[in-house]
Amino acid sequence: MKRAIIIGATSGIGRALANILADNHYLVGITGRRTELLNEMKTERPQMFFPKIIDVDRTADNIDVLEELTAELGGLDLFIICAGIGNFNPNLDFAIEKNTIQTNVSGFTFLADWAMTYFVTQNRGHLAAITSVAGLRGSCHSPSYNASKAYQINYLEGLRQYASRLKMPVYISEIRPGFVDTAMAKGESLFWVAPPVKAARQIFATLQRKKKVAYVTKRWSLIGLFLKLVPNWLWDKIV
Repeated sequence: MKRAIIIGATSGIGRALANILADNHYLVGITGRRTELLNEMKTERPQMFFPKIIDVDRTADNIDVLEELTAELGGLDLFIICAGIGNFNPNLDFAIEKNTIQTNVSGFTFLADWAMTYFVTQNRGHLAAITSVAGLRGSCHSPSYNASKAYQINYLEGLRQYASRLKMPVYISEIRPGFVDTAMAKGESLFWVAPPVKAARQIFATLQRKKKVAYVTKRWSLIGLFLKLVPNWLWDKIV
């Protein structure tokens, strides 16, 4: 039986992924900040879910928790980072920018580094993270969110190169969702909004194939291509 940890498992994509992994014979360490939701999930699948409270921003406190959770699982094969925040901030409120950077950059980096170190030490493993299509371009509506997702995209690419040079079976998967029907999907005129379960199923299929980069849902690869090709002068007018 394989073992996985999901950071940010109490709602949305993370919760849907936890159930899919359990359906496929994974023991799953589920983490989040809301005790009541973790307990609710544990009650639903007491033999498969192992809950721990983790606040991504409190990096110093998380080392012991991650080590304890891994010991309870009996090892670790797959580590998925689903936690993140994002808000519209057209007025450049620094408090919003600071919180986004703390979670999506500092907290993310700690978690990715911890997982990578663990997998390199045991000479195998799979690190996956939910980034965003938004990381491909900047946005005046949410500057720090788009920038933080660009950071994650590039950081994961760096870790992939690191594993490749070590010639180890350590895999890095980066998942770029478009709009998914979660609390993160804000704004008007949203399109191609996927239910969390549909997004999670496509993510699981991606993880099984150990793909390096995948868009969710798949049609968002068209948007990704557009964002890469659109010239700066046109993008500035669109946003």
